[in-house]
This record gives sequence, C-alpha cells and structure tokens, in this order.
Amino acid sequence: MMRGVNWRHFDFWLLGAVAILTIFGITMIRSAIAGNIELQELNLVRRQLIFAILGFMVIIVTASIDYHTWSTLNQTMYVGMWILLGVLFVTGAVFFGSARWFDTGVILIQPSELAKIVMILVLADFFSKNQNRIHDLRVVLQSMILTVGIVIWILLQPNLSTSIVIFVIWFALLFASGLTPKHLFLFLGLGILAPIVSFPFLVDYQRDRIINFLFPDLEARHGDIYNIQQALISIGSGGLLGKGYGYGTQVQLRFLKVRHSDFIFSAIAEEFGFVGTVLVLLLLLFIIYRCIRVAQRAQDSFGGLIAYGVATLIAFQAIVNIGVNLNLLPATGLTLPFVSYGGSSLLSILLGIGLVESVALRQKALEFSAI
Repeated sequence: MMRGVNWRHFDFWLLGAVAILTIFGITMIRSAIAGNIELQELNLVRRQLIFAILGFMVIIVTASIDYHTWSTLNQTMYVGMWILLGVLFVTGAVFFGSARWFDTGVILIQPSELAKIVMILVLADFFSKNQNRIHDLRVVLQSMILTVGIVIWILLQPNLSTSIVIFVIWFALLFASGLTPKHLFLFLGLGILAPIVSFPFLVDYQRDRIINFLFPDLEARHGDIYNIQQALISIGSGGLLGKGYGYGTQVQLRFLKVRHSDFIFSAIAEEFGFVGTVLVLLLLLFIIYRCIRVAQRAQDSFGGLIAYGVATLIAFQAIVNIGVNLNLLPATGLTLPFVSYGGSSLLSILLGIGLVESVALRQKALEFSAI
C-alpha cells in the first residue's frame, strides 16, 4: 500500500494545523477539569492524549492506503455500520437519557461518530458513480434512502444533532455533485420545514432545548438555560486577551458546566480572550480551506467528494458548537472539532483528515505550494 505513493504531495500544512489545534485542545481540557476531583480521577487528559496519538497514527496509515480501496468496501462498511447501530440500540449504555455508547468497561465508544465518516465515503462513492445522472430525482431519492437507513438508528438513540450532521453532509455532497439549483432549493425548503413538522415527535429534553432557546426569559425555564447563561458570562469576562491559562474564574470555580466538551469554546474565551478565540477560528478555517483545496485538486470526483465531505463535517460542527456557546443556536451535543473532549469524536475526525491526505497524495500532477 505504501508503494507508488508520492509523499511530496502530503499536505504538511494541513497536518500541522490539525496537530496544533489538537494539542491546544488537550491543554484546554487540562485547565477545564482542574480542581474537579471527580473528572481528574477519570484521567480525561491522558485518555484524550492516547486517542490523539492513535488518531495521528490513523492519519498516516489511512493516507498510505489508496482511497479508491474504500470504494470496493463501501457496501460492507454500510451494512456493518447499520448492524452496529442496531446492536447499540438494543444493548448500548444509557447516559444523559440517550443510548449512544458501547461501554467497554474502560472507555465509552460512540459508533455514530464513525458513522459520519462512513456516510461520507458511501455517499461520495454513490454520487461519483452517478454524477452523470444527478439530475434524475430517482438517483437523489436513492441517496436519501441510503442516508435515512443509517440516520434512523441514530434518531432512535435519540441523537438528533448527529442525524442533522449526516443530512447536512448528504446535502453538501448533492450540491458538490452538481444538482440543479431548482432541486437544491426544493431540498433546502424541505430541510427548513422538517424541524417544524418533526417538533411534536421529539423527546422531552430536545423540545425543551428549542423552547428555552426561543423563549429564554420564561421564569419556569430559568434553570434549564443555566449552562448557556454561564457560557455567555465566561465569554464576556474574558475580554480582549483573557484572564490567562488556568485563571478563568467561571472555569476554575466550576460555574461553567460541561466546560471540557460542549462549552470548551467559552472556556477558551475566558482564559485567552477574543484574541485566543480568533486564533482558534483561524486555525479551523485554515483546516477547512486545505480540505477544500485538496478537493479541487483531486484526480477524480470520488476523491474530491471525500475531501469536500470532511470539510463540511468540520465546518458544520464548528459553526454549531460555537453558535451554541454564543446562544445563537439551541443547545446540542456537537463537539468543537479537534478541541473538545471526546475520544470517539477526535478519532473519527482524524480518520477524516487521513482520508483527505490520501486524496492529496494521489492528486493531479500539480504540486502544493506553501499556502
């Protein structure tokens, strides 16, 4: 698998940006759990570091494998993921009201994170093989059925946020495959209508999150919006340059909850200020840019769609996570890519970067410039 690979095309700029953001994330997790004996006993920093090391090994191994190999395994991966999610629904460990994890006794494994990458590969393969028929609504319907086949298990966990991520990936790859604007607007309209129609069928905590977002001043709901209120206080208290690493009062005194995962952006804002959050955003934007650049230089549509799908995954999760911290979106469980705590999330996103590097290594004859 290593034979014939031109490593001069390896995108070291992309790898470097990912490494910096991942290391910074581990450093922030260490600060976020400082003083919390319960979290420190879980060895979250060491666990995240182990997943990061494994993830960077996965990047190198995945990059060395010709990405066309995954096209021959797509059917197997899809069926395997469908079965895995089905077994999880029956036997998965329940935490915070959702059965999303396999409890191995040592770590929790969340298969839905891997499902995002599997669906990028499956949909990229499907659209690349049917690109000349993308204007046929039957082809679009088939791709939707493929997506729903996986999403239905994730919705049953229940995990609405991950389901939305996969649908966004589906829509983005539709767009990249050349679907006509008329049909794009049709599906966009259906996407806007879907949350309204599905609202009565959501579980209680999901409805509460939406209601709290729309009507935050209702006294009866005041306790439910505590996390958002503390996140906004943390962001505001950081000012321009922040209070310094390990000196954020909202973080260290534990007013800010879930500060090592869902609300780590607020912790960054308090300790590193506006300047620190801008630097994190610039790194995320640079990573997304490099993925799109690889997509543009891919030797075929399959490779291009893989890189574009990974860029969409990173961009959408970052937008939603930061939007929640800024109270611009209802609360979700989506992590900030490369930064938030979560072994399954980090490992899957680094697997995605490995796939992008695989595409980069086999790009067209044009080589990368410095930027």
